[in-house]
Amino acid sequence: MANLTRYDPLNLARIDPFGDFGDLFKGLLVRPTLLDNAPEMQIRLDLKEDDTTYTVHADIPGVKKEDIQVDIDGNQVSISAESRMEKEEKKGEKVLHSERYCGKIARSFTLAHDVDDSKAEAKYSDGVLELTLPKKAGKSSKKLAIH
Repeated sequence: MANLTRYDPLNLARIDPFGDFGDLFKGLLVRPTLLDNAPEMQIRLDLKEDDTTYTVHADIPGVKKEDIQVDIDGNQVSISAESRMEKEEKKGEKVLHSERYCGKIARSFTLAHDVDDSKAEAKYSDGVLELTLPKKAGKSSKKLAIH
């Protein structure tokens, strides 16, 4: 009985450009994976709206407020943060294992109305970024009478 295999056109394992030396280079181009049960750092959002403003609560724990950047462009809001791992070793002590996240994260979202960026406010406390984003005064629409 014949074994069936699924054809994968993107499978690069079937291409061996190095011939018999393929095992020598095996594993060099493998991307790193997360450790078991290690959460991936991400920005989680709560977004609320009333008649005049949007309120955003973004969870960004373990980041200094100096390392957070908020950009507003019309109705597009982008939040980015950089987390740095501070390495502290005492004399005669070495780190055996560390599960701290180190890197940059970002999150963007689009709102239904443009934001008045001159009146926008941001506060960061206890790992939560709070944005108060006032809506720009809407342009009044005018209906034309057809004569």
